[in-house]
Amino acid sequence: MSSSFVSFSSSPAHPLAPYGWDDEWAAAFAPHAERGLVPGRVVRVDRGQCDVVTADGPVRVDTEFVTPHDPLRVICTGDWAVVDPGGDPRYVQTYLPRRTAFVRSTSSKRSEGQILAANVDFAIIAVSLAVELDLGRIERFLALAWESGAQPLVVLTKADLVPDPMGLAYLVQDVETAAPGVQVLAVSSTDGHGLDVLGAVVSGGTSVLLGQSGAGKSTLANALLGEDVMDVRAARDVDGKGRHTTTTRNLLVLPGGGVLIDTPGLRGVGLFDAGSGVGQVFSEIEELAQG
Repeated sequence: MSSSFVSFSSSPAHPLAPYGWDDEWAAAFAPHAERGLVPGRVVRVDRGQCDVVTADGPVRVDTEFVTPHDPLRVICTGDWAVVDPGGDPRYVQTYLPRRTAFVRSTSSKRSEGQILAANVDFAIIAVSLAVELDLGRIERFLALAWESGAQPLVVLTKADLVPDPMGLAYLVQDVETAAPGVQVLAVSSTDGHGLDVLGAVVSGGTSVLLGQSGAGKSTLANALLGEDVMDVRAARDVDGKGRHTTTTRNLLVLPGGGVLIDTPGLRGVGLFDAGSGVGQVFSEIEELAQG
């Protein structure tokens, strides 16, 4: 599954342009428009209902009619929904074909996938510098990101906790070695270090924040938004782990352009049907295996 990375500016007059609507989405939606249905982007899902932003504003709609028995086809944050505005109650009839989709293995013993977000251009893997780097975990997140079709980006948060510039540079270099072809940024939501570069990257599409609890995702989201929208809790001093501050996946419009999906912390990074993603992360192993 690959992303076309279409610029948001292709349909600048459309009310949904700030949410990522473009000419390709409009073309895909045309058959539904002829039936009097309206498009909207899903900004939050919970308990059989979802919040959808349409051209006329936000609506709360039911999702029970969208293939509820297939965990990979349920409506999720980031989807472009096809909404029946005259329904009672209003409901999502279907969604437009996804450009990208983040799927991880569930924690159950059954081999099932769980969809985390859809139609994402950039996967921001947040890694806290408050604790020792776990390169293996970063590699698993990278495999998840590559498999989705999005472009990964590793963001080392809490860079202000590493006062030595040379030491910070070495940490960035270590991650770059483990993540070939992936941009690695050290940022600090406290002093603003690196936020301008990150803001420029995410302004070009839809980004999703991935990482463990305590990685500073909600703090980073607030820094990019320029206001305290997401609740933040302190990580434990003993191990740097945090509680699940974010409990749902929320899609937020960034003031500098682009949209951001914040996700709950992932305690485990289960890979589901991620053969190509793993191959991209461990390309040198695949090259050796061919010999």
